[in-house]
Amino acid sequence: MSRLLVVEDDSTLRRALGITLRARRYEVELAQDGATALKLAAASPFDLVIVDLGLPDLDGLEVIQALRGWLAVPVIVLSARDAQRQKVEALDAGADDYVTKPFGMDELLARIRAALRRAEPVPGGATSVVETPAFTIDLAAKRAWRESAEVRLTPTEWHLVEALVKRPGILVPGSQLLAEVWGPRYEKETNYLRVYFAQIRRKLEPDPGHPRHFVTEPGLGYRFQP
Repeated sequence: MSRLLVVEDDSTLRRALGITLRARRYEVELAQDGATALKLAAASPFDLVIVDLGLPDLDGLEVIQALRGWLAVPVIVLSARDAQRQKVEALDAGADDYVTKPFGMDELLARIRAALRRAEPVPGGATSVVETPAFTIDLAAKRAWRESAEVRLTPTEWHLVEALVKRPGILVPGSQLLAEVWGPRYEKETNYLRVYFAQIRRKLEPDPGHPRHFVTEPGLGYRFQP
């Protein structure tokens, strides 16, 4: 049973989310503000976090950034803020997905299932290690190291890394990556890829401004060069 943390200040929506998610056999903890959410997250592990950006005490972005200090689980944003800039800011802060209010409950449930699938460990238990001069990736263990220091990647970052690393030297179209990670409805959301690959390069590439391993082919897609 997956454990979900829902951070939402609207009591009616918070209660509705709790009822719906528990009916789908998720274990759910509810928080009405950012401080409560951080206390709950520090006290026990969760498999996924849902965060509203408009909280009464902390901005949702602050909550996401704080959670990313020690959690690598998927984070889904719920927000009435629908400007592209705000979506990019949330993704930059560490969110894995962004759902705009008002939303359909079926869509949110599908996003939750997709995020949890992306976070699942590679099956089989066999170690699949990829080494480059800059970093080492263990796909089976979902661990990465750069200069002997472990690097934390979010579940969505892992999914993108795996999609390229498993196809070394092969150009993968951006639309294909978007469909694999977020679903076919997102094949035109190229800003998602720009944001996430910038984050991946900052974490793994020695010179993120001139990447050697996660390479952009302008107008075409992305390629992993070992």
